[in-house]
Amino acid sequence: MNIRSLTRGDGVVIGAAVLLFIASFLDLYSIDGASDDVDIPSLWGSGPVLLGVVLAGVIGAALVVVTRGLPQVPKVAGLDLGQFGVAFTVFAAWCALGNIFDAAGGFDNQEGFPDSFGPGTGLVLALIATLVMAAAAVATPLLPALKGSLLPAARPVTPQPYGAQPPGGYGYPGAQQPQQQPYGAGAPQQPYAGQPQPGQPQAQQPQAQPAADFSPFWFAVPVPRPLFAEDGSQTPIAELAPGTWYLAVEQRGAALVAQTQDGRRGVLQDTSGIQRG
Repeated sequence: MNIRSLTRGDGVVIGAAVLLFIASFLDLYSIDGASDDVDIPSLWGSGPVLLGVVLAGVIGAALVVVTRGLPQVPKVAGLDLGQFGVAFTVFAAWCALGNIFDAAGGFDNQEGFPDSFGPGTGLVLALIATLVMAAAAVATPLLPALKGSLLPAARPVTPQPYGAQPPGGYGYPGAQQPQQQPYGAGAPQQPYAGQPQPGQPQAQQPQAQPAADFSPFWFAVPVPRPLFAEDGSQTPIAELAPGTWYLAVEQRGAALVAQTQDGRRGVLQDTSGIQRG
């Protein structure tokens, strides 16, 4: 699981799940004027609240976050597990809202039941947590502000470019780029025709240019994007995740041929908003 593929929306979901877990240990309901001897149960003391609010919310948040970090999302009955997670969070929020209006479970209509009976601190916090969780889970794929990477892109400790360049060398993010250094440099350069030989006077002649204007560079993507096979098929071979540096080794029109950390190469068709290293 690549935690750097998590988005800001996932961070909101995680925070809401933590708040929900804390709220589950607080009071389920409150009675105004009750003495300290009255033992008020927590959310764990109510089966419907525990199953419909606490467990449903935590399970939904876990499915949303875990599927975001997987390279390939598993499916059940044709639906992504992340979609099941979103449904769980909405269901938890709905159940929490219902329990707020009926914290006593219908017993408040019986004779002798205290009029000052209401939802407790735990139930109120659970409602807030599930509403925030459901809103973040639904809105993350829709709002650019929530689709941004949760963690900053990490600089690679040792670059793994195509052709194995040394650390801090050409193509390494943040390093100074050699002037007009062709990709794959390192082998002795043969003089071009008309170029002065060593020992001859150096006339002011234009230096030899690489065969192509493109130079490999490191880049990171703002959101997860598929990497397609180089043969032109539309079958993704990998997914580029935010927070990880990849090496662009070739340009094909508006697309880039990128290499992953494990050596796989493919075509990145959507290059909008990429961050160059």
